[in-house]
Amino acid sequence: MIKIENVSMKFNLGVEKDNSLKQVFIKILSFNRKKKKKKEYFWALKNIDVDIKKGEVVGIIGSNGAGKSTLLKVVSGVYKPTKGSVTVEGSISPMIELGAGFDGELTARENIYLNGAILGYSKQFIDEKFEDIVEFSELRDFLDVPVKNFSSGMTAKLAFSISTIVNPEILIVDEILSVGDIKFQEKSKTKMMSMINGGTTVLYVSHSLESIKTLCTKVIWLDHGEVKMIGDTKKVCEKYYKEIMGR
Repeated sequence: MIKIENVSMKFNLGVEKDNSLKQVFIKILSFNRKKKKKKEYFWALKNIDVDIKKGEVVGIIGSNGAGKSTLLKVVSGVYKPTKGSVTVEGSISPMIELGAGFDGELTARENIYLNGAILGYSKQFIDEKFEDIVEFSELRDFLDVPVKNFSSGMTAKLAFSISTIVNPEILIVDEILSVGDIKFQEKSKTKMMSMINGGTTVLYVSHSLESIKTLCTKVIWLDHGEVKMIGDTKKVCEKYYKEIMGR
């Protein structure tokens, strides 16, 4: 269902030159200092080879900067890999950076339609599902409030409710089960489980090993952009925990 072949992703750091008076003054004061040459790029992913079958729930773990979110964005089509290829069979619902498609000046009501359109939903479909979205989000009293006045938790709740109104064939999830209050986290987890039980293929990034163990059938451990280990959830999580705690 998802075939990741020899994927590498390079980012240019793109340090912009600053020719302002302030910067020139700083250069004059520091001209005698020995300067280290800064790297102009780095490899966020290196030669990733992974096959994910239909119905699998795959957790992705690793320290900050390991390449987890970058891999999700490559699979989702947000990034085109520098090398290699990704083949995806089936519709994808990416839940990455929830709320990124919102307009802060628009109300929650208006953003439901805007974000729904971005996700490819028709107005008629959103009309039919509007009450379900509002009910799940628990934001009925705030429908006509501009989203810029929402807390990050409220924004994420609204985005999650829109994104999960359909059951996609492939769900891409990045650290969203920790949004909102405890009650909403449980609702989100229940919703995820219903999708999983319905046969949805899931790629799930989280720093919570407990949620990884609960949800995932196998795990990919990334370290500095490379696959360090892939396989049984319990075994991979245990080795990862021991290494992290031993550092």
